[in-house]
Amino acid sequence: MFKQKIMEENDFEGTLVLEKLAEMGLVEAFFEAVDADNVSQVKLLMRRAQIDDETIKVVLKLMREAD
Repeated sequence: MFKQKIMEENDFEGTLVLEKLAEMGLVEAFFEAVDADNVSQVKLLMRRAQIDDETIKVVLKLMREAD
């Protein structure tokens, strides 16, 4: 399980997240929410962009680690 988790984080591709957000016109709002450490807004925007739950978890974990 631990090895799988490391692989998922290492294989994470942020560009795909940004592409999905861009399709919905949500990139600027996403970066504003990230800059404000507004985890609930970041999560909401990613859900609106139909980003899968595993990817959302990785993004939120990376946000927490960045602080």
